[in-house]
Amino acid sequence: MSGHGTLSRPDTEVRLGGRGRAVRLGVTAVCALLVVAGTLVGQDDDFPFGPFRMYSTTDDISAPVASTRLEAIDTTGRRFRLSDGMTGMRRAEIEGQMSRFRADPALLGGLAEAYDDRNADRPPLARIEIIIRHFDLDAGRPTGRYTDTLDTGWDAS
Repeated sequence: MSGHGTLSRPDTEVRLGGRGRAVRLGVTAVCALLVVAGTLVGQDDDFPFGPFRMYSTTDDISAPVASTRLEAIDTTGRRFRLSDGMTGMRRAEIEGQMSRFRADPALLGGLAEAYDDRNADRPPLARIEIIIRHFDLDAGRPTGRYTDTLDTGWDAS
């Protein structure tokens, strides 16, 4: 590099050889086959070689919209919304693990531990609940009505 602040580059062109071309075509073909196979039989968990249906499907315009939230009851009996800042686990992560929490509600105890670690100055949790709120729609517009359903819960022992 010279003292004038410029970089010099050689004016040479590098061409891809036959072997390099074959490797690139092979990788491209394998990726294309994985995408096609994933589209035919895959699930969202198989992304990027399976479907990402969140943006490729539609629901009935008047079907209720579900919203997941965590609520907690501490050892003083106070009930409150358990935010991601209190546990370090975002709502999307909770929703992604719903089948595991349903199968084994004791896993919610890990959220209680995370809460205790982040909120040492507050009373410990006695219960955590996953609640699904279904907002009613009429032709795609909110009606103001909703229904809360307890999906699963965990009690401290």
